[in-house]
Amino acid sequence: MSAVRAVRATDYHTAGEPFRIVFEGLPPVPGDTVAERCATAIGAGGSGTAPRPGALDDVRRLLVREPRGHAGMYGGFVVPPDDDGAHFGVLFWHKDGYSTACGHGTMALGVWAVDTGRVAAPDDGDARVRIDVPSGRVTATVHRARGRTTGVTFRGVPARVGARRVPVATSLGITEVDIAHAGACYAVACARDLGLEVTRAALPSLVRAGREIRAALATHPATWHPGGPLLSGVYGVVLYEELPDTPFGPHQRNVTVFADGQVDRSPCGSGTSARLALLAEDGRLAPGEDLLHESVVGTVFTGRVVPGDPAGDGGLVTEVTGTAYRTGEHLFETDPHDALGTGFLL
Repeated sequence: MSAVRAVRATDYHTAGEPFRIVFEGLPPVPGDTVAERCATAIGAGGSGTAPRPGALDDVRRLLVREPRGHAGMYGGFVVPPDDDGAHFGVLFWHKDGYSTACGHGTMALGVWAVDTGRVAAPDDGDARVRIDVPSGRVTATVHRARGRTTGVTFRGVPARVGARRVPVATSLGITEVDIAHAGACYAVACARDLGLEVTRAALPSLVRAGREIRAALATHPATWHPGGPLLSGVYGVVLYEELPDTPFGPHQRNVTVFADGQVDRSPCGSGTSARLALLAEDGRLAPGEDLLHESVVGTVFTGRVVPGDPAGDGGLVTEVTGTAYRTGEHLFETDPHDALGTGFLL
């Protein structure tokens, strides 16, 4: 293990999903852009879920493993932005490695930037926090009323449908899967087609199905992104079930299984963006309507499609609104005599 001495972080949760923001104690991360720094973090010959050893990855493992973290931990390293058009950049990480997009993390970062005064915000109104992530530039609009933050809206990179009704064999039977890109690649399947409900009791089966679907699509051409291998390959599997529509639009519950079987406690920000692109193509989401998107723990995001296509290539701009709250401030340390080193995962 490299010498990880002291790392300062602030923890938030967005709709129940943790996000650990690391802003002090990081080793240098070479690269001219956030995407290049992400490639540096992964290392030559590595992948997003199997990074190569290095000083930065020692920090990731230290913070995501027990006794300082846990297998469900998520976080981000704050790094310089690509240019002065953004306030800062971030490298997203989880127990298995690094990701190119994270909606719940972007929401938490927006609230953190306002809470810490890094971005000025009014007592009443909105503050826009621009963040460079490996998949592009995203925005967290922090909503304020009477001097406090009341919510946050994530606008990601344009979402695009990759493929529809791809047959996939699982241990629960054959199901049809849709593929969409929204900063990361998501496979989307109806849980009930596999005989499952989106409940806590069904989580072991949902995780197994998510792993099997991700593995089955490993070489599918629709998972390839023109931006290259960093953005390609299934990152998460969204397993959803339909609930009765609200007066404002569709209502669904989902669990997103990402990386190597990690469960998103929130409704998944970038996964919600991918879901919005699919619903819009199906004609299920009319202009002005919202998707009410629940998580497996009952927390909620609302998502919508924003009119217009700034890229001019068929991508959909989406917005996802939720809440994020600070849960703690930390100065993590290591003792050179500690035989556990960067810790362990159970």
